[in-house]
Amino acid sequence: MDRIYLDNAATTPLDPEVIKEMTLWMKEYYGNPSSIHAEGRKVRAGIEEARKQVANYLNASIGEIFFTSCGTESNNMALKCSVRDLGVDRIISSPIEHHCILHTLDHLKKNSQVEIEMLNVNAQGQVDLTQLEELLKNSGHKTMVSLMHANNELGTLLPFEKVSAMCLEHNAYFHSDTVQTVAHFPFDVQATPISFMSGSAHKFHGPKGVGFIYINSDNNIDPFIDGGGQERNMRAGTENVYGIRGLSKALTMAVDEMKERTAFIKGLRNYLKKQLITTIPGIKFLGDQENYLYTVLSCNFPKHPKNELLLLNLDLEGISASGGSACTSGAESASHVLYEVQADPTTKTIRFSFSHFNTTQHLDTLMEKLIKILDLVAA
Repeated sequence: MDRIYLDNAATTPLDPEVIKEMTLWMKEYYGNPSSIHAEGRKVRAGIEEARKQVANYLNASIGEIFFTSCGTESNNMALKCSVRDLGVDRIISSPIEHHCILHTLDHLKKNSQVEIEMLNVNAQGQVDLTQLEELLKNSGHKTMVSLMHANNELGTLLPFEKVSAMCLEHNAYFHSDTVQTVAHFPFDVQATPISFMSGSAHKFHGPKGVGFIYINSDNNIDPFIDGGGQERNMRAGTENVYGIRGLSKALTMAVDEMKERTAFIKGLRNYLKKQLITTIPGIKFLGDQENYLYTVLSCNFPKHPKNELLLLNLDLEGISASGGSACTSGAESASHVLYEVQADPTTKTIRFSFSHFNTTQHLDTLMEKLIKILDLVAA
């Protein structure tokens, strides 16, 4: 039985063209990019070409792009280096950020005497912009605002331009965890200024273990990892050359095909949403349904005796998705996001997330399995 993968917000399958690119670089380009001989220079040129591709996508300077191991490292670097090197002593964030943000904020509060302010969020996962405005206006602190562009569980999008403008007006740094949205949305850091943002290749059909951070050239920070002079003295350690080339290939393909992929994936999301509404009375959809990450559909299934094992049974039927609950449930860990948006703990939330490799046939099969598992009558 061929499995159906609907957990692309967790990670995406490698695109075959990315595998080809990485394999080429594994076979042909083995030099150390810090070496001055011909083999080293070829690899260095390949890294810089990849850096230019990322910079062009963001409308940034190549000197503002640094390759890292993942989005988590990029986010840690932005937050910790801003406190250490830029004098940030207050960070405004939200309680529904990814754990790599929340746990970093806990660390900073404990070890650096940084004041942490958490914005209120509503049932759709939207942050309170009025509260943000008040916090920015009424403080003498050197402040950073750290808010994710799209919530990874709900799909709710941050009003990016508004937050950027507010931070600019009040002279605050703006950092955004953009891991879920890089390669899925256009960015222009000249039109919408930001201090730091992050990307991770495995979220857009590239390899795991490689990401990047954009650091606005106005922000002079010291290295996050000390050692050699790699990444223009900003991140020591021999570069993950094959990963970097895979990231750039995946990003280039995603940008070139963004319009087509976006329309196709939105179509899949809408198709499944209609099928679920027709078949499952009382189903709800979490997150903002007007301003959303189109790769994600967070489905809140009504109370049912088979809810508890719904995710497991889908897995046994060959369908991969992810779930969370407002309370601890067996092997599934409790979702802090569902808790903060006050999702009903007697219901079951499952996140289906899509890519251009999915089809409507996949979703038809999903519906057949849901009807079987929940003893429903087909619409």
